[in-house]
Amino acid sequence: MSAPVAGTSKATHSDVAAKKKKGPGALATAYLVIYNVVMTAGWLVIAVGLVRAYLARGSYHGLYYSIEKPLKFFQTGAILEILHCAVGIVPSSVVLTGFQVMSRVFLTWAVTHSVREVQSEDSVLLFVTAWTVTEIIRYSFYTFSLLNHLPYLIKWARYTFFIVLYPMGVTGELLTIYAALPYVQKTGLYSVTLPNKYNFSFDYYTFLMLIMISYIPLFPQLYFHMIRQRKKVLGHAGDYSKVE
Repeated sequence: MSAPVAGTSKATHSDVAAKKKKGPGALATAYLVIYNVVMTAGWLVIAVGLVRAYLARGSYHGLYYSIEKPLKFFQTGAILEILHCAVGIVPSSVVLTGFQVMSRVFLTWAVTHSVREVQSEDSVLLFVTAWTVTEIIRYSFYTFSLLNHLPYLIKWARYTFFIVLYPMGVTGELLTIYAALPYVQKTGLYSVTLPNKYNFSFDYYTFLMLIMISYIPLFPQLYFHMIRQRKKVLGHAGDYSKVE
């Protein structure tokens, strides 16, 4: 009696494991392909806009203004990635994805958009350039992976370019937040002072300082995680099934 039960149990576990290995359904896959194609195209538009503005002006100063609208649109569009994880069509951590996406959305809207004085800073161009190249590669990677036809060049770029782009982007982000601090302190932007009927206070200047400090423990963890992933993925060049 026990043998059939054990066999049934093993079969059940095998079925569950097989289901877990399967990707999203046909409809979800089609949606994700469209989403990633649109996002790839969007960041390509930003890249072309940067190049065209640079060629027209002959200077890299103030290039942010030439791509401000598409940058806000497509970076905000990345919020859908959190929803993809939440509903289960993408097998990634909701918390990690949410942190990565919202940190960029925060910098786009709550810092660069809100403190207009920093928009001409070179640091803004630094992180925008890093984001643009990163996202073109990342969304291309996801698109071809969903189509089960991932060129090795894109796979290699995905797990190699971050070595330079990640520190470059973080440097630009930190310098931009730092440049915003004097203006935030002077204007009291987004700060709430006492007394008020809610008996609540909030100092946006201090909040930005804490965000800058948070980069100290978080950046090394994420960076070296990607280094380990690079060794794991590119160390098995023929095993495409290990690439998400």
